[in-house]
Amino acid sequence: MHPRKPALISALIFDCDGTLVDSEDIGIAAMHAHALPYGLTLTLDDVATDFRGKSMARNVAELARHSARPFPDDFTATAREAMAHRFRRELKPMPGALEFIARLELPFCVATNGPRDKTELTLGLTGLLPYFEGRIYCAYEVGHFKPEPQLFLQAAAGLGVAPEHCAVVEDSVPGIQAGLAAGMQVFSLCHPETIPPALAGRITQISGVSDLKDFLG
Repeated sequence: MHPRKPALISALIFDCDGTLVDSEDIGIAAMHAHALPYGLTLTLDDVATDFRGKSMARNVAELARHSARPFPDDFTATAREAMAHRFRRELKPMPGALEFIARLELPFCVATNGPRDKTELTLGLTGLLPYFEGRIYCAYEVGHFKPEPQLFLQAAAGLGVAPEHCAVVEDSVPGIQAGLAAGMQVFSLCHPETIPPALAGRITQISGVSDLKDFLG
């Protein structure tokens, strides 16, 4: 059952990976496989949840910390290439996302911890990019990453909507934390058991992007 319908939603701010495009599992698996030749001791299950919504730099550092041999200087660049290769073969939009965005009448944008080239690639591969042209906000450009709120605050300013009238759609705990810190309503696609109890009562759980229609006027 959903909590009481949030009021006065005037704009939607979407995360990208795992919210609009089904890239989280693909990207994490590619990164994990790329680190295995260096004696990585973490299993894919170890990183599958922990890496969601985190910056590439943080995740590479975590892989390096659990590897027997040091990574080369170009590890991050070659890992991104491996991820992009798998995206081109396997990536799909999240169920219902393309159809919902195509009909959405409220102002909206995407705000992501990922870099612009990756975001444009994944949105382009899934048919979503035309809807987000000129409406992509990246933490690398803002200089602040989720769970800090600045990325969402800049996105709200770009949309011309006060933060309290924006709703964030997220699939990671850092994204949820960022949305709440920005004073926004938050819709969560996370598995409920992964959400800390202190956050659970402050968000609205949904099973997919298309569920948002039940909360919009």
